[in-house]
Amino acid sequence: MPRPVTLFTGQWADLPLKELLPKVKAMGYDGVELACWGDHFDVRRAVNEKGYVQSLWDLLAQNDLGCWAISAHLVGQATCDRIDERHKAILPAHVWGDGSPEGVNDRACEEMALTAAAARKFAAAGRAAMKGRPKGSGKVVVNGFTGSPIWHALYAFPPTSQEYLQAGFDAFGRRWKRILRAFDAHDVHFALEVHPTEIAFDIASAHRALKAVGNHARFGFNFDPSHLAYQGVDYVRFIREFGPRIHHAHMKDVWWGKGDGTVGVFGGHTAFGDPRRFWEFRSVGRGDVRFETVIAALNDVGYAGPLSVEWEDGRMDRLHGAAESCAFVRRLDFPPNHVAFDAAFDKARQKKTGK
Repeated sequence: MPRPVTLFTGQWADLPLKELLPKVKAMGYDGVELACWGDHFDVRRAVNEKGYVQSLWDLLAQNDLGCWAISAHLVGQATCDRIDERHKAILPAHVWGDGSPEGVNDRACEEMALTAAAARKFAAAGRAAMKGRPKGSGKVVVNGFTGSPIWHALYAFPPTSQEYLQAGFDAFGRRWKRILRAFDAHDVHFALEVHPTEIAFDIASAHRALKAVGNHARFGFNFDPSHLAYQGVDYVRFIREFGPRIHHAHMKDVWWGKGDGTVGVFGGHTAFGDPRRFWEFRSVGRGDVRFETVIAALNDVGYAGPLSVEWEDGRMDRLHGAAESCAFVRRLDFPPNHVAFDAAFDKARQKKTGK
């Protein structure tokens, strides 16, 4: 059975889930990756309200859709970030509270631990609804961000020592080791989307983040080539480097080197869609990511989870773009080979030689 092709609902959270799901089905998707914002997935209701998770599965079933992961990017961002007024816009009121930075960090950590319990309860309620659908990896997965206490020190001026940076990784490690205890208790995996502004934003920092959490078995990655490619990071090597820890995969495209030479990789404080930009997210298949190579590498490392389209393209209608992205991914994906392509010659040779 092929891998499911899903749509990440994060960029569609302005639409109520009841309104969004028929559109998702009409665009050709097998299911969704539910964002923990808008009305798509409420962590506290999932844990505390009887019947809530079943109501989500009922709604999915009405539209003949499955779900293989939930995503908690927004709250996750606040676990380790240096908190400022921007975070208020992305956080639930009970996590923002009075806005005191340390308090926001602490409440975000508590919410992420609760998300593990919510994910397990949601998965358990969905067993019947998922019968007959692609199994995926068989893991219960929460995708998300971690934020970073040292992103502001990306460029090494004022002079930034490795000791200063290591203190940031250590602070991340202390917080996330506590969160990961909850993930372990509920048999849930966390998949960090390696991304600028996170503790891990390329291969080197991903290794360092893993070390900071003691290579915890529950900590892995949501592979997304778009955030690596324009930086110049080898996104196919990322797959081969971290294969067993890739718990989820985003299909998201980007082009780079298309600006007018006035804006670099750091973006020049320009808005998305500005023609001066060096890089820009594109509808899947319309950018520079080599998805054929990505699929081959995912097959090589045994990734069986969903291929989840995270659709972003500031120049294109999203319904058009998400539909064509689904068709592109479905056309490109292929099951791995389990028999050597020249096995017939071995059989013929064996018959001829008797060996």
